[in-house]
Amino acid sequence: MAASPAFVYSCAMPDTADTAQIAAPPGQTATARFTRRREAVLAAAIAALNEDGYKGMTLADVAQRVGLTTTSVTYYFRKKDILAVECFRHGLQRFEAIVDAAAVEPDLAGRLDRLLGLYLDLQARARRGEEPPMTIFSDIRALAEPSRGELRRLYQRVFLKVRGLFETPDRQVMPPLGLSTRAHILIEQLFWSAAWLPRYDVEDFPRVRARLFDILAHGLAVPGRPFSPRPIEVVPRVGDPARETFLRAATPLINERSYRGVSVTDLAAKLNVTKGSFYHHMDAKDDVVVACFDRTFETIRAAQQAALDLQGDQWQALSSAVSALIARQGTEDGLLLRTSALQALPEPLRVRTVWHADRATQRFASMIADGIAEGSMRPVDPFLASQTVSASINAAADLIAWVDDLRPETLVGLYAQPALRGLLA
Repeated sequence: MAASPAFVYSCAMPDTADTAQIAAPPGQTATARFTRRREAVLAAAIAALNEDGYKGMTLADVAQRVGLTTTSVTYYFRKKDILAVECFRHGLQRFEAIVDAAAVEPDLAGRLDRLLGLYLDLQARARRGEEPPMTIFSDIRALAEPSRGELRRLYQRVFLKVRGLFETPDRQVMPPLGLSTRAHILIEQLFWSAAWLPRYDVEDFPRVRARLFDILAHGLAVPGRPFSPRPIEVVPRVGDPARETFLRAATPLINERSYRGVSVTDLAAKLNVTKGSFYHHMDAKDDVVVACFDRTFETIRAAQQAALDLQGDQWQALSSAVSALIARQGTEDGLLLRTSALQALPEPLRVRTVWHADRATQRFASMIADGIAEGSMRPVDPFLASQTVSASINAAADLIAWVDDLRPETLVGLYAQPALRGLLA
């Protein structure tokens, strides 16, 4: 199994020369005041990074957030890329700590519940201003080497620890690929919560924990209901065929490197066209990611409608739509754009795109609510369940990058089944 470029939701220690720049000014011992100010700069940088992505974050913005000059910020972090790497490393350390704490539980159910609880506790402390916000890691792929490679290696260490949560004495030994898939599903569900957790008050987090655990652990189908999705034909509406070819080529490139990490030159080279030809199809680079998202949402809509047209209940419709979309992720032409690209969009375009994403997720929520009413699905929280469905479809785009020779039909059993039937199944 190859390491995925998209599997980089982490941070790394800077190299030795850079470490000296962020630990304390040369020739001085770190004081309590220095440490407090450095932590304030780091917290402000995490907030800026979460809002604007790596390319949009500036030292001037970070300085303004803490009432310093840009020169003062460079006293603590010499360059923006050093500060960004430290933000990601800080996030990874926090995540690794809660994974280690969850691992002490003796069984998988206890570990999952503990991990969810600790993660939500962290988010609650950040919401109350007691700690910095949790870093959003999606824009790490915009970093240049060697930082990106260092981050990937450190992420792999944490990923293996999450995978180890599924190796408990009470469970049958599972092949490594099955363990890795479940670890990936679990991590993605936690990171996806940044999209919906702001809708809840901190006082509601215990209830969120209980409901989310129930969905992730036990899935959506009523007990005894088999996982038998039916094949459907997903036929999204396509406009200009040349433009469609363009978007099919752009989507995997953006997924791999992030939107900010891809230049117009890269996109033109991928298509084997000139920059002039690029601008014939798109007015600006922002138009590329918006068009790729529109293509993604139209594909999801087509799959949902085709599944709803089946003669069956809502469990079969949901499992058929999700399976078809995840199977498409096993082919480069069928890849959907990962929502990590949202972070790099200008605010007006981001709002528009999030609205379309919410509408697609809401349709899944309606299918789940109807399934609960008819008795084909368990009585779960439809909103949270629909978010886990969308997260699974989004995350499956990674698999084409880190699993060699993956066939679409294999992907359904490997990924769609545990995503819908539950991680304890």
